[in-house]
Amino acid sequence: MAKLRTATTTATSYIAAGLLFGSAATLALQTPGSAQAEAPQNAAPAVAQATPPGGAPNSFADLAARLQPAVVNVSTTQQVEVRRSPFPRLGPGSPLEELFRRFNEEQEDAEPETREANSLGSGFIISPDGYVVTNNHVVTARTGDDPVDTITVTLGDEREFEAKVIGRDPLSDLALLKVDGEDLPYVRFGTSDSVRVGDWVVAIGNPFGLGGTVTAGIVSALHRNISAGQYDRFIQTDASINQGNSGGPMFDLSGNVIGINTAIFSPTGGNVGIGFAIPASQAQPIIEQLKTMGRVRRGYLGVSIQPINEELAEGLGLDDDNGEIVAAVEPDGPAAKAGIRQGDVIVKINDQRVTSENTLSFLVANSGINSTIPIELIRNGERMELSATLTERPPENEIAANQSGEPEMSADENAPGSETARKSLGISLAELTPQIRQQLRIDDEVQGVVVAGVDRRSDAAQKGIGRGAVIVSINGRATRTPADATAAVDAARKAGRNSVAMLIQPRGSSNAVFVGVEMMEAETE
Repeated sequence: MAKLRTATTTATSYIAAGLLFGSAATLALQTPGSAQAEAPQNAAPAVAQATPPGGAPNSFADLAARLQPAVVNVSTTQQVEVRRSPFPRLGPGSPLEELFRRFNEEQEDAEPETREANSLGSGFIISPDGYVVTNNHVVTARTGDDPVDTITVTLGDEREFEAKVIGRDPLSDLALLKVDGEDLPYVRFGTSDSVRVGDWVVAIGNPFGLGGTVTAGIVSALHRNISAGQYDRFIQTDASINQGNSGGPMFDLSGNVIGINTAIFSPTGGNVGIGFAIPASQAQPIIEQLKTMGRVRRGYLGVSIQPINEELAEGLGLDDDNGEIVAAVEPDGPAAKAGIRQGDVIVKINDQRVTSENTLSFLVANSGINSTIPIELIRNGERMELSATLTERPPENEIAANQSGEPEMSADENAPGSETARKSLGISLAELTPQIRQQLRIDDEVQGVVVAGVDRRSDAAQKGIGRGAVIVSINGRATRTPADATAAVDAARKAGRNSVAMLIQPRGSSNAVFVGVEMMEAETE
């Protein structure tokens, strides 16, 4: 099956992953009156060549020679953990059971082994003093959202610079780097708003680590939504883009940067004539915010949404499938304060229609923070208009926690009984606070302690007890606090028992179940 892939390559293998993209309010990259020390590589007029019928240029050579010096290779290194291969778990009675168990425990307790991993991508210089634009995934560690350890920027003349990250924006998959240099070759952003399907484009980058490579093609589609993120509005092209082109520029025939090559659609991992670039009109204001603030600020409404398809439109009695339906409303958020409810279909934001190309997320993100905007929606077949005052979009981990019900909780290791519960059951416990109750959507009548973490070696983990479950009782004793849980475990040990009967309400379930859990061996000093 064909897959969407990032266009980043590694030294040993190629990375294929989904991407997040975004946008922000339009800003000028350079303030009025500002001047660059040197002329950019794309300052010259459009290529003056004889153009045969059909509009195809005779050659891209002059354009490529002028632009290539500003396009760079971006190489990174990072330390990655090497997973050990444990022995399989053997059933009771096997003569090797104890040996394998001890070996696996030693492997789990040992310091992790690491090795150095390398990756290659592309970028382009936007100022003579060394600001470099690339993709966020080019300079982000493979696991998590941390930056890589080192970043090296290599120019076409083989000069190398160590780069530092000025700012990264995972939602748009953009990053701004800085190298210490003077009078460096650079290019300027153009506008992608006037780009049309069929226009010629030139892509320059570092495919498969081969170094500066020039390809040409046409714009094959605009505002392409590839379901990679909530702000998809890609330029699609048939110019050859491969792994390693990520972060490289897409130029028009005047030498203006009109896109940033980011992803490919491929069943093989190589180019099949479908590549995607972030439009310059989206990228430029994000880069400016990263340059001035180190982060991107976006408008925020506080709703979970899903698009309207034909079936939903018919079921809701809508005339068409434009608009997006509100699946959830954040308590006390801008939408809730405006009176927006679950099930409302939002069809216009700030007098702009909500469509598959003009999504609600995109429109809200590009609206001013603290601005009050009109929102047109359909509720129970009736059109109505409300006004909402947008706030600034919170950090993504906070939004994810609210939308997925993932609680921001950790065990209180200082609470009475916490350490004993961890050692005896392999479970870290947290009190069921009102905030956690709301995030996990736990009914008020449910009382207990929350599982904040589980030791993967414990029987509790083997029995499927996971983070977010509520322990209602142990051996018939109510567990309102970690101390209550410890008291129940201590009583079981004094009675000579090796296991306890726990009444558990699993996360996301309204029904409690009894689970027998073996206690871990008591630790001796």
